[in-house]
Formats: sequence, structure tokens, C-alpha cells
Amino acid sequence: MLASLVDAPLQDAAFVYEPKYDGIRAIVEVEPRGDVHLWSRLGNEKTTQFPEIAAALAKWGRRLKAPVVLDGEIVALDAHGNPAGFQQLQGRIHVADIPTRPTRSTSPTPTALIAFDALREGHTDFRDRPLIERRKVLERIFGRTGSPILRMSEQVRGDGREMYKRALASGWEGLIAKHVDSRYASGKRTPDWRKLKIVHEQEFVIGGWTEPRQTREYFGALLIGVYEPRRGRAPALVYSGHIGTGFDQAELARLMKLLKPLETGDCPFVETPKGNERVHWVRPALVAQVKFTEWTADGVLRHPVYLGLRDDKKPRDIRREEGTRLNVMTTRRLDPPHRPESAALLDQLRALEDSRRDGALELPGGDRIEVTNLHKVFWPSLELTKGDLMRYYVEVAPFVLPAIEDRPLVMKRFPNGVDEKPFYQHRVEKVPAGVRVERLEVADARPQIVGGDLKTLLYTTQLAAISQDPWFSRVSSPHFADYVALDLDPSEGVTFERVLEVARLIQEELDRLDATGVPKTSGSRGLHIYIPMPPKTPYEAGLVFCQIIATVVAHKHPKLATIERAVKARGRRVYVDCLQNMMGKTLASAYSARASRYAGVSTPLTWKEVDAGVDREDFTIASMPARLKKVGDLWKPLRTSKGVDLSTIEKYSSAFKDV
Repeated sequence: MLASLVDAPLQDAAFVYEPKYDGIRAIVEVEPRGDVHLWSRLGNEKTTQFPEIAAALAKWGRRLKAPVVLDGEIVALDAHGNPAGFQQLQGRIHVADIPTRPTRSTSPTPTALIAFDALREGHTDFRDRPLIERRKVLERIFGRTGSPILRMSEQVRGDGREMYKRALASGWEGLIAKHVDSRYASGKRTPDWRKLKIVHEQEFVIGGWTEPRQTREYFGALLIGVYEPRRGRAPALVYSGHIGTGFDQAELARLMKLLKPLETGDCPFVETPKGNERVHWVRPALVAQVKFTEWTADGVLRHPVYLGLRDDKKPRDIRREEGTRLNVMTTRRLDPPHRPESAALLDQLRALEDSRRDGALELPGGDRIEVTNLHKVFWPSLELTKGDLMRYYVEVAPFVLPAIEDRPLVMKRFPNGVDEKPFYQHRVEKVPAGVRVERLEVADARPQIVGGDLKTLLYTTQLAAISQDPWFSRVSSPHFADYVALDLDPSEGVTFERVLEVARLIQEELDRLDATGVPKTSGSRGLHIYIPMPPKTPYEAGLVFCQIIATVVAHKHPKLATIERAVKARGRRVYVDCLQNMMGKTLASAYSARASRYAGVSTPLTWKEVDAGVDREDFTIASMPARLKKVGDLWKPLRTSKGVDLSTIEKYSSAFKDV
């Protein structure tokens, strides 16, 4: 019986919840005299590959009064004896010709059998009985095996929330939700059992490999795909991306031996994928297990990592799995022009984080930058790391860099993650060569980081500056603001829909002045509206302009908006803050990540989106690159639109002289 990728609640009395183990499914047959057989889903016998499990089952089976058939999972164990990932099983899956009952394993990787269902005892078939009855049978039969490598699955009924939290904390593949009344349907996939995956992981068919680059041997990446059905025709192999990480030297060599005999001159994919390296095509005979963070909008994997080969899956059966994401990770691809440079950096970052090593990134143009502690968790509730943040900035660099170019930056650093107290840093003393620093006379001549290039962006991220917080003016003209901003800050209990409503009211006033307003989410709870200023607009003039707009809106709509600075005086209204429009003050830049609980991004919006309504939590470091691919740079109008004619503000304000 197989689980489906169908939504299931984490709290429901009709379900029990079990860990989703990342191993090999096994049907177990044990005879009282000690005969043991382990069968894969495809009917392949696995007994000789896991001799320690077979030996433990044989010893336990001598206590049985009748033969039993169980369903379970063979898993690798980590150093603490806990179930580990599929990759740890690689050394065991391809072992052959081991005696059926050896006394010890020939591999150093320990394994265990975790049983989760009882199918038969003697002549009694339990498959047509409810799951809760089968569980009682399993507890009776298998509850006390006396062996540390023969285990019974953990199970809770009605409320899987605590188990889900443990799954996040422990790095499990996910949970299985099973209906308490479900009957066992052999070989069938049913919504009575539901997979709730925390990270994406599935099988893919290997269709080719690319030539290696630099010092790597054997091959550079595997080209993989899935079979997709076609009306009236046989399923076709559709390209799903390249895998360039997850291999050690031994695995590269082993795979090359397997791939070479399969090489062919014909591309196995229904459409030939494009690439920068020479590709060798192979007959689609090998299946790889792959983990990844996301499917892109164009059907390509995001951050794929090779885990190993599967010999228990038929290539023709491999389909794209769609299902529940309990924890969204990182991001998607950028437009093709940015892919070659960003792809290489992303590979380097992923390799360093996976190895838990520090190292230097090779940047486009030959420069380098040292990065450390990429595996450090910045968002504990989402399990997002410093590496995730750095990969995000690599991908959105073509969009965020123009927004902060030539602008002094204030760093708000979170060295211990978003749940711990940050600190601000204006002055810098010693930075790597190539990181831009300028001394600003208007800021006590202190050396200050200036944005605009990739190395500087990655350096501030290395220092745990989650957001990019630029001045409103440039280093060449620090007294003059290029734009001003109205910061809409909701009081406690005020919804984001109310924030959008106030934004619409501000836009009405800007329309009266023929002024361009560019809205963006703050990446946290609020919203910003930026207005471009004419050249050489002093900060003071921009501040007055914003104060007039804010005062008019608060006067016209006193139940919705306020300019009261005292928090207690605001009530359940949106505070329209103008006070960021002073030299040295900052707001998070467009496309900047934020330290909000949902890993938000300060996201430019269209006014149509503001009118229709959006959910601020839709805009995260996970979703932003895909959005950029779809809508482009919505921040560009702020750089290209003419500034508001400030001479109109006097006439406008005189119409509201009673305000």
C-alpha cells in the first residue's frame, strides 16, 4: 500500500501520524524456524544486502508460533542510532553476493528495520481490517523484539503538530498521515495514507551527463527528467534539470562506469535541453534519488542534490510528484541571462554548506570572497540558513544592486539568527579588497559601506546583515534625496488589508499632484510608498512633502490613518510615518530580505495588486525569484520616472489649510 501526496490536516481525530522514513520500503516474511525474506516494492529480494537485519529477524522469528508478514522501511542509522537519510544507504544498496546469514555486515553503515504494519499471521490475513486493529496486532507481535535494529514505527493519534515540530528540528523527510479506518490495499496508492513532505525528494531518470569543468573528474552534472503522459501517445521523458552536487569522488567514478555503456547519440528527452557544456546522452535506464527545494515555473528543479541511485524503481514509472510543502525552502531561477554566472556561484555555496566547510567563493571576473558558517540557521522556525540567504542574494542581485547602487548602507546584523537581538553598524574599519567603502563628511567622516556590486552585497550578507538598508541619497550628493517614502505601520491588531486601504488613499492624493507613487511591502507587517523627487531636492523639502500628504490623509480618514507618534494614541489605525525622510535614516531596499518570521522580502507591487489585495506573506525569499521572472523589475519606475513638481504642493496644501 502506497501513500499519496494529498493534503492532510496536522490535527484530525480521523488520522494517526508517523514519521516518514527516508529508506527502502520492505515487505518482511519471517518463519518460526528462522527463514527470512526481505522484498522490495518491485519484488526484488533484498535479504542478502542487509544481513544484520536478516540475522536479527531470524533470531527473533524462532520465538514465533506462526509465520508473519510485516510492512516496514529499511533505514540507515546515524552515529546516534537515529534513522538517517537515503544517501547513507548508498553503500548498502549495491552490495551483492553476501551470504544470506552472515554474522556481521560488510559495510560500516549500520541499518535497521522499522515495521509499521502487520499484514498476516499464520493463516489470518489482516489487510481487510482497519488500521487501528492492525496496529494492535503489530504491537503484540513486534513490540518486544529484543533487538535494537528491529523497531516499530512511532505513532500518535489525532494531533501531529508536535511530531511535525520534531520533524523540522530533526531533519526528517516528512510525516505520513494515515486514516484510522484504512484497509490495506496491496500495491495501490490511496489517499487513506498521505505523505506530508517537509523537503522535496523524489526519483528522476538520468538522461545524460556533461563534460567536467576545472578540477572535477569524470563528469560535471547529470541531466535528469521525469516521464509525463501524453494524450494518445506513450509517456515522454521531460527534462527536469542538471544535478552538479552531492557526489564524492568514489561516486563520480562509480556512476561514470555505469553511464559509459549506456551512451548513445540520441537525446532521450522529448525536447533537447540547452547547456553550456558538451552533453553525452544515455539510454534512460538509471534512476537517481534527488532532493531539491522547489520546482521552478518552467518545470526545472531548484537546488537539486544527488542522493544516490535506486534499483527498486522502474524508469518508465517515474513521474513528477506534486504535494504538500510543510516547510518552504529557498528560491527559484532567474531569467536566462543571469543563469550562467549565478549557477556557478550557487553550486559553490551549496557544496560548501553541504560539507559544513568554510571557503572562498569564486566571483565572476576572477575575484574571491571568504564565506563562513553557511549552515548556521538564521530562521529557526523555517530551518533557513545563512547559505539560503546568500543564495537568495546571488539570484536577485541583478535587481537589488541597482536599488542600492552608490548609496551608503546601514547594516542591521543578526549574527545569532532572527530570534536573537540584532545590532546596528554604520562604521566599518577593515574590509576585503574590492568591497566599496567611502568616508562621508556629512556623517562625521566615518568609513561606510556603499552598495552596488556583488562582492559588497555578499560581504554584508556574510556579516549577517539580513536586509539591505540604503540611504535615500547617493555618496556623490548626500544632501539631496532621490526619493522620499511614506512608511505605513499598522498598529497591533490591524490587518494588512487595512494597510492596503490606506495605501489606496495615499495614491488618490498623489494622483491629484500628478506624482508617481511606487508601493512595496516592507517584508514584515507594513507597506512603503516611494515617490521620486526632482534632482537636487534637499531632504528637508522631501520631508515636508511627505508630512503634507500624510496629514491630509489622516485628516480625511481619521478612523483609518494617523500621524500620531505615540503608540498609545494610534489606536487600531495605520501610522503614516514620514520620519525616515532624514539624512542617514533608512528603510529596507526593494528586494531586500527581512528578519520577519516568514522570511519576507520587501517587494515592489503594482497598484492593481494593491487594489485587488495581496497577502504580504506570499513574498518571501522562497517565492521572489519566480515572481521576478514573471513580472520583471517593478522598482525601475522609481529610477526612471520624473520627480514630482514641488511647486504644486503649495496650491495643494492651501486647499487643506484647515488641516
